[in-house]
Amino acid sequence: MSPTREMDQNPAIAHPTPPRPMHPALTRALDQINGIVLGKDTQVRLCLACLLARGHLLIEDVPGVGKTTLAHALARTLGLDFHRIQFTSDLLPADILGAAVYDRESGQFSFHPGPIFAQVILADEINRASPKAQSALLEAMEEGQVSVEGETRPLPAPFFVIATQNPGDQIGAFPLPESQLDRFLLRIRLGFPERQAERALLRGEDRRDLLAQLAPMLTPGEFVEQQRVARAVHVSDALLDYLQALIAASRADSRFVAGLSPRAGLGLLRASQAWAYLEGRDFAQPEDVQAVLPALVAHRLFPAVGVSRPGEDWAARILLEVAIP
Repeated sequence: MSPTREMDQNPAIAHPTPPRPMHPALTRALDQINGIVLGKDTQVRLCLACLLARGHLLIEDVPGVGKTTLAHALARTLGLDFHRIQFTSDLLPADILGAAVYDRESGQFSFHPGPIFAQVILADEINRASPKAQSALLEAMEEGQVSVEGETRPLPAPFFVIATQNPGDQIGAFPLPESQLDRFLLRIRLGFPERQAERALLRGEDRRDLLAQLAPMLTPGEFVEQQRVARAVHVSDALLDYLQALIAASRADSRFVAGLSPRAGLGLLRASQAWAYLEGRDFAQPEDVQAVLPALVAHRLFPAVGVSRPGEDWAARILLEVAIP
């Protein structure tokens, strides 16, 4: 067997191409965001990996832990045009997509685009809106376009939805349907800060003032190029075997209503490549898959009837049960 073929089949053997450092702008971006959201290095890296993989991001946690601040910091740091939509119970699809308005002077209807026509949409407290309003994002998130007034209109590129939501058991929350949850590549939780980070937060400058001072670390064109480089990260046949084994294990497990979808499988591959790139490598390995899997399955696997949610994380259980080939 040739050395190259052996390396493809055995992830324990290093890829022949030497690692290359992450683009300096991405390093600066991580540092800048970590300076705003303190003590959450792993979550911030997951967020950036999600966007590099061209995925949408869901941030779920109790109010007041920095969900909206993180979303603002991501959009500003990446230099992308963004709009914030505050989701409320009376929000209508037209408030998101736009609508045709009659012009008296011309005697015709003209389309007034809604806030969704931006590169980054911050859907703040998305589960506060009704399912009808939530559904306005489905086509946009999947196809990068919207159909309004009988016409299909493309959205800017790149296009991301960064959504925040409160836990579903809180008053006034409408749970997102499974079809929409599956369109989010990753879901993260921030949690309360550790003592040292919270002390720095209490002693430091107001986060809103810091956000106003953020400078973009990349241009939109540079970020698109970084997405292309991340997509080119090498994936061996052996790693694909491992990834497929994890997906198959989720589908065969009777504890879940359903396993991971093909969309989730593609997302796991892309997120693993992006994580490997942020680690300074041009090849992916099992550790990259293991790093992103918890955030990928957190909003996709639901317990079957009569099965209580296990105390340990489901991703950890799947990883323990599936051997690395």
